[in-house]
Amino acid sequence: MQISDLPYPDPGVPDARSGPRFLVWLGRGQLGGQLKSLCWGLLHFGGIAGLPYALGLGIEAVVEHDGTRLLLVGALLLLLGVAISLGDTMLHRTAVTNWITAAARVQQLLARKTAELGSALTRRVAAGEVVAVSTGDVEKIGWFVEAVSRFLAAAFSVVLVCVGLLFYAPAIGVVVAIGIPVVALAVLPLLPRATQRADVQREKAGRATELASDTVAGLRVLRGIGGEELFLGRYREASQEVRTAAVRSARMWALISAIQVVLPGVLLITVVWYGSALVLDGRLAVGQLVAAFSAVATMLYPLRHFEEIAMAYSFSRPSAKRAARVLSLTRGAAKAAEPEGGRGAAVAAPAPGGDLCDPRTGLLAPAGRFTAVVCGDPDLAGRLADRLGGHPMDPDGGASALLGGVELDALALDTARGLVLVQDKDPVLLSGTLRELLGVPASGAVEAGSALAAAQCADVLDALLQAAPDGVGDPMDARITERGRSLSGGQRQRLALARSLVTDPEVLVLDEPTSAVDSHTEARIADGLAALRAGRTTVVLASSPLLLDRADQVVLIHEGTVAAVGTHRELLRGDRRYRAVVTRETEEEQRLSRLGHVLTEIEESA
Repeated sequence: MQISDLPYPDPGVPDARSGPRFLVWLGRGQLGGQLKSLCWGLLHFGGIAGLPYALGLGIEAVVEHDGTRLLLVGALLLLLGVAISLGDTMLHRTAVTNWITAAARVQQLLARKTAELGSALTRRVAAGEVVAVSTGDVEKIGWFVEAVSRFLAAAFSVVLVCVGLLFYAPAIGVVVAIGIPVVALAVLPLLPRATQRADVQREKAGRATELASDTVAGLRVLRGIGGEELFLGRYREASQEVRTAAVRSARMWALISAIQVVLPGVLLITVVWYGSALVLDGRLAVGQLVAAFSAVATMLYPLRHFEEIAMAYSFSRPSAKRAARVLSLTRGAAKAAEPEGGRGAAVAAPAPGGDLCDPRTGLLAPAGRFTAVVCGDPDLAGRLADRLGGHPMDPDGGASALLGGVELDALALDTARGLVLVQDKDPVLLSGTLRELLGVPASGAVEAGSALAAAQCADVLDALLQAAPDGVGDPMDARITERGRSLSGGQRQRLALARSLVTDPEVLVLDEPTSAVDSHTEARIADGLAALRAGRTTVVLASSPLLLDRADQVVLIHEGTVAAVGTHRELLRGDRRYRAVVTRETEEEQRLSRLGHVLTEIEESA
């Protein structure tokens, strides 16, 4: 795989059971690139490992006044220099390629998971954590993947030097063969503590990122209530915690780096001292001493990769754990009928005209009818909307919503979304023209003009046209800023509703579609929605009497189950729980109202 070949046609199905398993899966997916990097690394570090022996042979040739042998050693040094230079260049090239391709694969997997789960993702995982995984974590994961091949090549060169010295100069080679592994493994006892401190740092950094993300998202509200300084103070505190944790982590890694410098120095002094004694005793040649000294000196460079692989793993392991946690999320708990990867299904789509049912609450939305659902708990309403769209929120299982008797979360994702469209209570508008916003996959039965009219977007079109540059005469060509920030909440909500109406799905689920508009506009939207969706299954989760009065049936969900079904007026007269939610009556007001009805009946009977 070359960088020019990215993105992957298919990033594959990850092993997301744990962070280490995910790292192993990534490594297996790049075996070709890892082998290339390993081969070039062996050439590079092999050349470095050969330098001490060539230098020792050269010293011996000078001592023995052997010119021919000295020329051969010069040729060998030239060959080793070419090997080191070529190997280093290609090792860097292949290692960076491995890094980028691993990071790109993770980003593709995250993008696919985001598209699969939709808005349900940020309800199951904190938004700050998703941002951290898709930015900083992918780089740390890629770092470990590319460092593996360089570490293996460096380890091979260390073994080659130790074994070579045992044969070339056994008297001093034993000291080197024992000392270098000790130097390489001396930092192992410190790694758990260093990893723990690094984990704390990343956890605090994730919290700070999440706080910053939430603050930016709610900046307009914060300015309105004067809460900017409060949240700025919280972010300062979070940043200071991150700084303190980073300093503690850096101190541990500095200690590890110091050990990696001090111990090789001690080994170098030991080799020189012991080797000099051997030379004086005539048990070691000068060339062999120089070779041993050079071997220890040159091993400082490969030994750095032992520290690097430890750092890369300690930083990438929690990053891989977070990525695996996100990638392990599924649309439903039981996916036995779905092939590996969760991107298709063997279950056939239901026949048109089926009822929508949620077994968990007992909700039944008849086909072709306008059903309104009233929930006293907004969180329950949000979870219900997700289930009705085929995105169960509970990871421990539970019944899926059914359309025509078929489980939605067992259908292929494209099929489920083509059948049921859920509009979140906080819909997002992407930047672009209005024409691009409404250019969504649709049946073609509903034109953009009809959808905009039903959603009462006339004033929104005028506002977009007034803000558009000169020369733009069609509001469909007017541009919408990022997330529609230049529009009011009600205007964004109506454009999102128009976008949903244009798609004309078999089942449309709307969660509080008019919570940000005034009552007059809401009444017209209710009429337009009922007219445009006539004969199509529509479910609206709301508590507004204007919407509820236009529904064919209203379902009250109390404490997680269906408590009453009827029209808005029937329930308003006959169910105090429904009346409490819709009219916002307190218990005292309900008691006084019942008392008033009793007194009225007494007066009438008298």
